[in-house]
Amino acid sequence: ASVLQKYNSSTFHEINMQHKLMKKLLNTNGNFWIKPPFHCDYGYNITIGKEVMLNYGCTLLDVCPIIIEDYVLIGPSTQIYTSCHPIDPKKRKDGIEFGKPVTIKKNAWIGSNSVILPGVTIGENSVIGAGSVVTKSIPDNVVAVGNPCKVIKSVYESGNRKPTG
Repeated sequence: ASVLQKYNSSTFHEINMQHKLMKKLLNTNGNFWIKPPFHCDYGYNITIGKEVMLNYGCTLLDVCPIIIEDYVLIGPSTQIYTSCHPIDPKKRKDGIEFGKPVTIKKNAWIGSNSVILPGVTIGENSVIGAGSVVTKSIPDNVVAVGNPCKVIKSVYESGNRKPTG
């Protein structure tokens, strides 16, 4: 069985085994939590920082690098895609594919059921509302929601203070 099959069929009580399996599959040096089921194309194109949490049912299609920096929270059923197909139907029919990397910067929070499309960067400290479809990069320190995902406010607007260190 593949690493992913073993991981996804493991039980909650086999957390040490799960962690070892993910360390074989992904690039990481930090402490992280990935709740099964988890799906990806390759795994070796995924880099996960320290204290990262991917909740249940996430899918990462990693034909290009996916970089998830430290302290990122990713809600259940989130999908991160790097693979693209041409808009032109002839090229698509000819099987042309390409990819664009995705980066999620430190301390971002991605709400459940969000879709992050190829080429997108999510800024540091930013929050993506649940169910959003992120088609374009999102700057640092904002709340962005919707389909297509759009910035609606600063994370500091409602009395939240900027971190001091």
